[in-house]
Amino acid sequence: MAYTPQHDVVSGEQYRYALTNFAHSHRVSLSPHLNPLYYQRIAHEKVEEQRLQLQEQEKQVALLRARISLLEGTNQGHFGASKLNGNSVDDFSIKNAASGLERQINRWAAELTRAAPVPLNELRQAALTDVFDDNPAELGPQTPNATGMQVQSLLRHAASKTMAEGIVNCLIITDSPEANIQLTRIHEHIFSRDPTVAAVWRRQTFSAAVETCSRDMSLFFLSEHMPNLAQLLAIAADTSKTSPGGAVIPILEAAYDFSRMLHSAPSSSGGQVDAFYRAFVPDVGAAMNPRQIELVKRCQKTERGEPDRVGATVFPGLVKVTRGVAGQSPDAMQTVVRRAQVICECALSGVSQMPTTPSPVPHVNGGPQY
Repeated sequence: MAYTPQHDVVSGEQYRYALTNFAHSHRVSLSPHLNPLYYQRIAHEKVEEQRLQLQEQEKQVALLRARISLLEGTNQGHFGASKLNGNSVDDFSIKNAASGLERQINRWAAELTRAAPVPLNELRQAALTDVFDDNPAELGPQTPNATGMQVQSLLRHAASKTMAEGIVNCLIITDSPEANIQLTRIHEHIFSRDPTVAAVWRRQTFSAAVETCSRDMSLFFLSEHMPNLAQLLAIAADTSKTSPGGAVIPILEAAYDFSRMLHSAPSSSGGQVDAFYRAFVPDVGAAMNPRQIELVKRCQKTERGEPDRVGATVFPGLVKVTRGVAGQSPDAMQTVVRRAQVICECALSGVSQMPTTPSPVPHVNGGPQY
């Protein structure tokens, strides 16, 4: 039996309707003498034209990304690694730099406590006043004699707060505090609209920033965040950096270098998501959040399941703030890069760690007892 090929058959009216609509949509003159294969060839040409357009679009996007990388300074690395002046600026390097700064603050506080130029009670009172922003109602009753651990921890808390609020969380571009505040507000406004533009703007701005933290800027940070300690230790423009009080000046200079490294760091996300860093310091007397803090001393109250609170923050924590590009989630996301280093109230106050019947720890006006 011979095989008879089967063909899809449509009416002549449907065939002419399809050809007419195709011709009108592609601006082709319809001729009844043309072979239908002619229209098939036109369709293939249209597909090829669209493919070439997509290739051109991809080429333009690649050029744009290369331009953004050039502006950010990320075109020096290999295999997509972010570089800044030959140094890595990833989270691991940031943690290492933070550890070095933490040791420097600890050394200053320990030496100042060991060779205090004033009685420890006065040093503790000045530190507490700075920690609570000159709010006497927050201080509460104090133990008769200050201990070395209390004073050292509170000094570290005051230095950490100055570093976080005065240096890291504010873009220090010039020697003018007013100009730096305005530049910080401009960056926040740009970041809320377009993170990628904010990244380019921030890094280009920091390329023209002051190289070092001047003595005037250091004194401004102290007057804003540590006024009582600065006055008690007689820190002035002519104070030597090797003196017990003046040794805090190199810490502020190192904190500025750390801040500049953070804010000048190019994005490792290929220009699609901008990220910048902010520091945070848990308040004295606040509840301890294990996701945000790391205890530097053992807290037996916490181990027994009893509530305890922050006694002092000896080094600030660090979060990475990111925001999706336009059309995606507009909410900012914060990722803890380094938890804040904290000593609990019971360890700082030296209360007995023997298991007892759980009872609320007395506090006055929400403040801890030192």
